[in-house]
Amino acid sequence: MPRAVVAEDEALLRRELVSQLRAVWPELEIAAECDEGGAALEAIEEQQPDVAFLDIRMPGLTGLEVAAATPEVSPGTQVVFVTAYNQHAIEAFDRGAVDYLLKPINAERLAETVKRVKARIASGDAGAGGDVAEQLRTKMPVEAPAQTPLQWITASAGRETRLILVEDVLYFQADNKYTVVMTAEGESLIRKPIRELLDVLDQSFFKQIHRSTVVNMRAIAGISRDEAGRGTIRLRNRPETLSVSLTFMPLFRNM
Repeated sequence: MPRAVVAEDEALLRRELVSQLRAVWPELEIAAECDEGGAALEAIEEQQPDVAFLDIRMPGLTGLEVAAATPEVSPGTQVVFVTAYNQHAIEAFDRGAVDYLLKPINAERLAETVKRVKARIASGDAGAGGDVAEQLRTKMPVEAPAQTPLQWITASAGRETRLILVEDVLYFQADNKYTVVMTAEGESLIRKPIRELLDVLDQSFFKQIHRSTVVNMRAIAGISRDEAGRGTIRLRNRPETLSVSLTFMPLFRNM
């Protein structure tokens, strides 16, 4: 059976896409449903699906970033972008290597997309979404964020309550029921989980590097790779290092 990963942060739209896929492609197994980019990339690596349906704007990693990393973690996965871009902008997708679905998704358009994806799977073509995604990331306009990115955080440090400017945060790291907020001055704690933070952080600067860690890209001094391909980030203003899981290493290929 062919297998798919569906990544869409809006639960209603995700359920609707899954429902439409089951109607037009009954034999397709939905191997994973994801509501943010980091989880989608991990699911693609774990499930090795035949096709991934990726919303372009998602918390954590965008669909373009996930697609750009996909060839390294799952070379055979075909990519279909799900987008709210207007017709003029999505002309860039008409390259044959990838496909797109325009929201709201039209049943006839979905059927055409499924037909093309099936043909590429049957022919044994390697997924080419990564190359196209890299080109599109530099050429396509960035979708406006759904809300203004978070500017300030109120966090606890012992008995003290701190008001922290988000741009001063070096990284966020999950710690049981709390999330560590690390600045050059030290750590504080908040109760908001990583998943909710990804919804409100400025995704131009804050990137997920591990299931439990989000780093401020402006705080990175350097990154090294071990023989297995895993990464270690060195920070500008802190002595500790941060681990980059193998799944997220493709995001740092140009560093």
